[in-house]
Amino acid sequence: MNALYRAIGISKQGFHQQLDKFLSMQDEQQQLLSVILQIRKEYPTLSARQMYFMIRPVHLGRDRFESFCFKNGFKIEKRRSFRRTTNSWGVTRFPNLLQQKELTDINQVWVSDITYYEINGRFYFLTFIMDLHSRRIIGYSSSENLMTANTTLPAMKMAINNRKPGSSVIFHSDGGGQYYCKEFLSLIRDQGILSSMAETVYENSNAERLNGLIKNDYLIHYYPTNYSGLKKELVRAVRNYNAKPHSELKRQSPIEFETRCGNVDDSQKRIGRKKAQSSSLRIAHIPHI
Repeated sequence: MNALYRAIGISKQGFHQQLDKFLSMQDEQQQLLSVILQIRKEYPTLSARQMYFMIRPVHLGRDRFESFCFKNGFKIEKRRSFRRTTNSWGVTRFPNLLQQKELTDINQVWVSDITYYEINGRFYFLTFIMDLHSRRIIGYSSSENLMTANTTLPAMKMAINNRKPGSSVIFHSDGGGQYYCKEFLSLIRDQGILSSMAETVYENSNAERLNGLIKNDYLIHYYPTNYSGLKKELVRAVRNYNAKPHSELKRQSPIEFETRCGNVDDSQKRIGRKKAQSSSLRIAHIPHI
């Protein structure tokens, strides 16, 4: 093997450094698609070049970013709306495990999504993980870029640390690259967490609606003026969201709902679960937040 490295004129260490860089670049590109789609919904005429300076991707220069956008159907054309083309890399997909899934307790289903937040013409990125039964945010992160190490990994580590779940938790997300990269899958598989993915935007609507709530009901009113302020106000927003009564929880906050569920003894919990077989909500019909 060493002879092979010498033959191609590169050291073993150099080869692996180049490989890691390539994989990181590919990972970032796969993550960009879902965020660009969100941005274009809010800014239909925002050009690829303008997006580049607002997103500032780590591994893509301006020209390559524009080419990436055009290749994936995000070129603005007169009298035509943009369309999203099929990802040519052959992305990893997981089945949607939420079909007809009944919710009777916490730590059955966690949902997640990544969104952006604009400050002074610059996009920053927010990742949330929510327990679908209690609607409580159990993990989150803010970042200046879309690298997995700064988005889904810290959010999931927080969720695992907060919950210390057993096996068989279903983790549901969209098809973004940050949810199937090697490091992220290794983390959740070590915990026995099962991956589930939406095939359409409607199959992850609870997580997407949470994004809008945090941005429009909390952060926009806290007026963060820079990234440091955004990180601080995000903590405040999550704290206040988790303490606010929800109509779907019979006017209890997510924290209160979980506390009351946790205070019943085992016999009461078993009875409650039997009743839930006939009356519990199915995922497809859960009212949105």
